[in-house]
Amino acid sequence: MKKKPTQFDKFTKKKSNAAIKEQFKQEKRKFKKEREEYFDRKRAEAKGPGRQAPQPGKDKSQHPIPKDRDRLSNIQPPTSNLKPQTSNLLMPLNKFIAHSGVAARREAADIVKQGKVKVNGSVVTEPGHKVSSKDDIRVNGKKIFLAKNLVYILLNKPKDYITTTDDPHGRKTVLDIIRKATPERIYPVGRLDRNTSGVLLLTNDGELSQKLTHPSNEVKKVYHVGLNKPLEKKDFDKILQGVTLEDGQASVDVLAYPDVKDKTQLGVEIHSGRNRIVRRIFESLGYDVKTLYRVVFAGLTKKNVDRGKWRFLSEKEIRDLKYFGKGK
Repeated sequence: MKKKPTQFDKFTKKKSNAAIKEQFKQEKRKFKKEREEYFDRKRAEAKGPGRQAPQPGKDKSQHPIPKDRDRLSNIQPPTSNLKPQTSNLLMPLNKFIAHSGVAARREAADIVKQGKVKVNGSVVTEPGHKVSSKDDIRVNGKKIFLAKNLVYILLNKPKDYITTTDDPHGRKTVLDIIRKATPERIYPVGRLDRNTSGVLLLTNDGELSQKLTHPSNEVKKVYHVGLNKPLEKKDFDKILQGVTLEDGQASVDVLAYPDVKDKTQLGVEIHSGRNRIVRRIFESLGYDVKTLYRVVFAGLTKKNVDRGKWRFLSEKEIRDLKYFGKGK
């Protein structure tokens, strides 16, 4: 008798068959074709008007796509040709701050509103105020500049580190771990609380950071949750239906047991970026979250990165983050 598909299948190993293999091949071909067309258009745009993008399948040797190579932590970061604006074109003040590596774009807007930024000696509190690289821009009295090189680092965050650029209480931050990785000023994309470990992206690419943290893009995250007691069936169903928290309704995309024999361990897929959302969902039903580990963020995993270690993203990973759209 054929086994009926369940919502747990995403967290269990599936048996391969000819149909699945063929579907995978078709999806792979489709993705490669879309990717080639996308980068052909970008190359044509970079060359200027009047030049057409080459048709898919024609003379691809002129536009080779770099092969994927892993960059481990003892190797220099790949040089990205997708750099922020370094000309004297005007841009919003919070975007300038983000591209300087001080903070993500939304956090930069808060910094501006708090009156911590001066432009040419005057305090500016409007994040959309237009500036250029010719302006003297200072955050908390320190002059900032646009980053010359974009850097992307994947960190397998350990517990007891906070995801801020600095801490007035002297606690350890994730920047302490990667301090010697690059001379560029980078910052975490999104947050993991102090007791949560796992995949964390750090970069000075403000545009990408904005894309990955904006709710409209519904970036997926997968967590491994360890509870203080087995999750009851009624509570399992409540979580799937959605629970009411102090800041509104909260739901998950997928909830499953990685091992059906141990119901204290859960796999959770979610796209919400609200503060401590996974912990609060289980705590609202009377459970204590003993361990919380993020295993996937925007398609990035901890593969080949031990706890407390880091590596630079490969060129392919960088392209994928920039290319993939909503929900990828």
